[in-house]
Amino acid sequence: PTGTPYTTQKPPPPPPIVPPDPARLARSLLNHITTFQSCVSSLEKCAKPIIAVLHGYCYGLGVDLSLCADVRICDKDTKFSVKEVDIGIAADVGTLSRLGKSVGNASWVKDVCLTARQFDAAEALAMGFVSQVTDKEGKKGCMEEALRWAALVAEKSPVAVQGTKELLNWSRDRGVEDGLRYTAVWNAAMVQTGDTGAAMKASTGKRKPRFEKL
Repeated sequence: PTGTPYTTQKPPPPPPIVPPDPARLARSLLNHITTFQSCVSSLEKCAKPIIAVLHGYCYGLGVDLSLCADVRICDKDTKFSVKEVDIGIAADVGTLSRLGKSVGNASWVKDVCLTARQFDAAEALAMGFVSQVTDKEGKKGCMEEALRWAALVAEKSPVAVQGTKELLNWSRDRGVEDGLRYTAVWNAAMVQTGDTGAAMKASTGKRKPRFEKL
């Protein structure tokens, strides 16, 4: 006879599934989380001011990213939520570390983070989460207001603007004395800029100053 002979022998069982080592799995997750945190934090580390324009629904990561901005503007219909507890995790890329420092009300922060409840633009403004609620509806209205704010800041000395952001962010996470010392060292160098004289001359001449790009 030709062909493959018939056999009743069973194939070998598949190799057993070995669960990953908990320490190695934890290390892998740690690398993933810290890389994600660094990505989000890069907005905060940008030397230039960042504006977050918020409209529609701002949930979870939207809150994380907006907290890295220097100014948050939204329209009156924007809805917010720190949503992570509803999906079984603690927010891990910035909200739990930054929200309390942004609004200064620990009870309210724990309220919205522990319940994942939705809060609206009026509450966000009242608590200091946003600096402005526009009367114009939707993304277009918010963008117009953000560009107006950006144009106002762009008229200032870039040395002064970027220095102010650096000092505010540095002092936020430290004591007053440390902040004063860092400011003194920073300005010992930065007050030597020619922008100071240009700004004073423009002010006395009642005209807008012009500054070199930084």
